[in-house]
Amino acid sequence: MTGYTMLRNGGVGNGGQTCMLRWSNRIRLTWLSFTLFIILVFFPLIAHYYLTTLDEADEAGKRIFGPRAGNELCEVKHVLDLCRIRESVSEELLQLEAKRQELNSEIAKLNLKIEACKKSIENAKQDLLQLKNVISQTEHSYKELMAQNQPKLSLPIRLLPEKDDAGLPPPKVIRGCRLHNCFDYSRCPLTSGFPVYVYDSDQFAFGSYLDPLVKQAFQATARANVYVTENADIACLYVILVGEIQEPVVLRPAELEKHLYSLPHWRTDGHNHVIINLSRKSDTQNLLYNISTGRAMVAQSTFYASQYRPGFDLVVSPLVHAMSEPNFMEIPPQVPVKRKYLFTFQGEKIESLRSSLQEARSFEEEMESDPPADYDDRIIATLKAVQDSKLDQVLVEFTCKNQPKPSLPTEWALCGEREDRLELLKLSTFALIITPGDPHLVISSGCATRLFEALEVGAVPVVLGEQVQLPYQDMLQWNEAALVVPKPRVTEVHFLLRSLSDSDLLAMRRQGRFLWETYFSTADSIFNTMLAMIRTRIQIPAAPIREEAAAEIPHRSGKAAGTDPNMADNGDLDLGPVETEPPYASPKYLRNFTLTVTDFYRSWNSAPGPFHLFPHTPFDPVLPSEAKFLGSGTGFRPIGGGAGGSGKEFQAALGGNVPREQFTVVMLTYEREEVLMNSLERLNGLPYLNKVVVVWNSPKLPSEDLLWPDIGVPIMVVRTEKNSLNNRFLPWNEIETEAILSIDDDAHLRHDEIMFGFRVWREARDRIVGFPGRYHAWDIPHQSWLYNSNYSCELSMVLTGAAFFHKVTSRWTFRCPGCPQALSHDDSHFHERHKCINFFVKVYGYMPLLYTQFRVDSVLFKTRLPHDKTKCFKFI
Repeated sequence: MTGYTMLRNGGVGNGGQTCMLRWSNRIRLTWLSFTLFIILVFFPLIAHYYLTTLDEADEAGKRIFGPRAGNELCEVKHVLDLCRIRESVSEELLQLEAKRQELNSEIAKLNLKIEACKKSIENAKQDLLQLKNVISQTEHSYKELMAQNQPKLSLPIRLLPEKDDAGLPPPKVIRGCRLHNCFDYSRCPLTSGFPVYVYDSDQFAFGSYLDPLVKQAFQATARANVYVTENADIACLYVILVGEIQEPVVLRPAELEKHLYSLPHWRTDGHNHVIINLSRKSDTQNLLYNISTGRAMVAQSTFYASQYRPGFDLVVSPLVHAMSEPNFMEIPPQVPVKRKYLFTFQGEKIESLRSSLQEARSFEEEMESDPPADYDDRIIATLKAVQDSKLDQVLVEFTCKNQPKPSLPTEWALCGEREDRLELLKLSTFALIITPGDPHLVISSGCATRLFEALEVGAVPVVLGEQVQLPYQDMLQWNEAALVVPKPRVTEVHFLLRSLSDSDLLAMRRQGRFLWETYFSTADSIFNTMLAMIRTRIQIPAAPIREEAAAEIPHRSGKAAGTDPNMADNGDLDLGPVETEPPYASPKYLRNFTLTVTDFYRSWNSAPGPFHLFPHTPFDPVLPSEAKFLGSGTGFRPIGGGAGGSGKEFQAALGGNVPREQFTVVMLTYEREEVLMNSLERLNGLPYLNKVVVVWNSPKLPSEDLLWPDIGVPIMVVRTEKNSLNNRFLPWNEIETEAILSIDDDAHLRHDEIMFGFRVWREARDRIVGFPGRYHAWDIPHQSWLYNSNYSCELSMVLTGAAFFHKVTSRWTFRCPGCPQALSHDDSHFHERHKCINFFVKVYGYMPLLYTQFRVDSVLFKTRLPHDKTKCFKFI
């Protein structure tokens, strides 16, 4: 109890003191907390306020707590130290920032120098690679020159024949005259140039008998001929015109023969003479039949077998257009292929067994010879049966409505006037030509007239009678333009004509048009063809084609040309050696004599014909691949030396199937000097570039102070006579390469694009290889053609504003009548293009353009390659 009580009392007695202590402790803690709160909150705020307003106070008020008696408080000194530290740190930070910016600027400059050094290193590598390629090409050329085992050739000395040479011994029979025994080759050396002397008919008595129109046309074409000379002593050939004789003059054979033998250069037998008779009349078409012409050649449209000397005499066309040129725009179109009539024939046979023009034969000769097989009755019956069957629409008339034209015996006379016959032939798919019934009459003027009228209007000739001797038959491949059918097959003619396809018909019609226009249409073509025939027979090359003389405009060069990376970027590949030391011109006239001897069929039967010798053509034969490694490798640059390769090896050599070559840029411009200069600068460093020819189309000369860029190759500025877009196609004599890149002055082509186009053209040398394409579209409502530049999956044209073509093929252009000089300058230029393309069709007689559905990419362009191989071109 006591313990418990003590404990209880003790607890009660001390309890009041404990409560007071606790209360006082709580008060002190509260004040302490409050004081600490004031100190921690308000003093920082007050200090912050005065510190932030320190810089705004004036000199007298810079003291934080105001002036006091005695020295400044320690707190003020501390704050000032802090301020000084702050100012010092700020100044140092500003200095560091300035240094940092300066270092950044220096780093940027150094980076630019590094990039410039890298670029210069790359350029140096490219230049080194190009130099290596040039050195390799030069070494290759040197080895080729050293390996050549060809003797130096010089022209043979020309030996002029004696003025009064006795000539060759006469042949036993005049009918046996051929070139080897009746022609004096000594007067015609290979390098003579084929001089021709033309007698002036007015200086001889028979000249007054000639038809004035024929004589005038003949003299005009002779004066303009490149082979005609006035020096008779050096002439290879002598030409005399004896017909057509004007009516009603009748020249006796003995009188004409006397005139011929009195010619000053006849030399007893008339060797190397050509006697020309261009008569169309029946009584004078075989004017020379009973005349001894000696060793002189005879050129006329009518021959009997007894007088015609194959390989020596000439079957020529009668002169239809004496002084008037044929209007090619009035020639009917060649399509549609099938016309109203399948075939037509109009004629009347003059029944006469013999005339003064026929060869007189003895009774013994009549009995020994085979009886004449006259198929004319069978022909008439067969053709009438075809007409009556009405299986096809044909027109055959064997009796003229009016008086028939005079003709030779057994010859089918012409009916009506020439204009009427042409209108009927325009409606005919085929034109029948029935040869004379006399088998000894190998060709007559009437048959020749029917042949050339059919060719003129596009009716395919069908000659019934295989014995016929067609004009220039030993050179012209008549089977490509006409059908020659033996008369016994007349019953099969209808079947034969029906069996020909449209493509074959159009090909024959097109070839017939070419033959007529080239050889028979005008007096010029007739005379030129006669000379070309004789020249080809004696194997003398044609005269070189005349090139366009370039009138150079002087200009100053010296401006350093920059390099546009967008124009020359090809990745890591070099595009080839820049062969500028010296420029390599394409070899000229390598096939002077082989063309005349081995390739005359192609030259006579395809455009442009045999009248000129070209320095080079796109049709030269190509050697087989192994020839460039086995004895014929001169000029070839095979890829990898023949081992091939990818991009690196590909760019180091041209390769291909033809020897190395360069190309010429022809740039057309008109008063855009700044644009022109920029375009020329973009050509700097272009591989395989030989020369740049700037065609200055403006009558205003370039500025005198204009400084032209130096791009490493010559720049020739050519002045033109008139402003014409066709000036880009003229064969300027300053162009020394076969390949031409025609480009507008505002065209932008990268170097790799140009090189790719050049390599593609080398494999298609007779084509235009370019970049912008267009196509011709059929205008259904108007049944005509439209020029179209919309997006299409078919193309048929390549614009020559950026295209490669051959120098020879650039010669054949035409001017669209009525079209503006520059179509794009006209508001309705698309309408003008439509009109131009339809005029183009009118000239040809059909649409010659064909569609293509593909464009060309380089090999390996889309091929995945291993890491050690590169593409031929990066972007193409």
